[in-house]
Amino acid sequence: MVKYFLGQSVLRSSWDQVFAAFWQRYPNPYSKHVLTEDIVHREVTPDQKLLSRRLLTKTNRMPRWAERLFPANVAHSVYILEDSIVDPQNQTMTTFTWNINHARLMMVEERCVYCVNSDNSGWTEIRREAWVSSNLFGVSRAVQEFGLARFKSNVTKTMKGFEYILAKLQGEAPPKTLVETAKEAKEKAKETALAATEKAKDLANKAATKKQQQQQQFV
Repeated sequence: MVKYFLGQSVLRSSWDQVFAAFWQRYPNPYSKHVLTEDIVHREVTPDQKLLSRRLLTKTNRMPRWAERLFPANVAHSVYILEDSIVDPQNQTMTTFTWNINHARLMMVEERCVYCVNSDNSGWTEIRREAWVSSNLFGVSRAVQEFGLARFKSNVTKTMKGFEYILAKLQGEAPPKTLVETAKEAKEKAKETALAATEKAKDLANKAATKKQQQQQQFV
């Protein structure tokens, strides 16, 4: 049994901009799990299509129940191959990715098609498919459920990372990460609390002064 994912996303940037950002999206604040990327093959076909193969290294933190099934010395890094076909004439880019280690534990295969959005030619549409499988006897279903949930989470990070890089390439202020937003909110809360404390002290001092003046009037 294989878990299947089908999704569609839209980036509010042109296909050319997304194509350029695709090769520059690492590192970004949402891709800390991506450790390395290397181009291992690249060629231009006679019909002017760009073929590329990249090797990516990503961290692969297992759930606790899965760690019990594997020795402590098992590598937690995942090696992923990514093949891509870019057709500039038709403005499409198709990518295929799959992991080449830990395949017995879990195999995740993904296919993405980047094309011009049908409703807005200035936007880019991403059609994404994924297949999650496992050959572990007795726990394959649990592994697949975990893999699908993690994949969905990573898709969200991927889109945020894309938006971040696109903003930088277009000279805009990149969207703030949740950590940065939380940090700003914390600092603002501190400033508000400090201002409230100073105001309370000022009011207390004024009240004390007024009380002292009243007491002096009755002396």
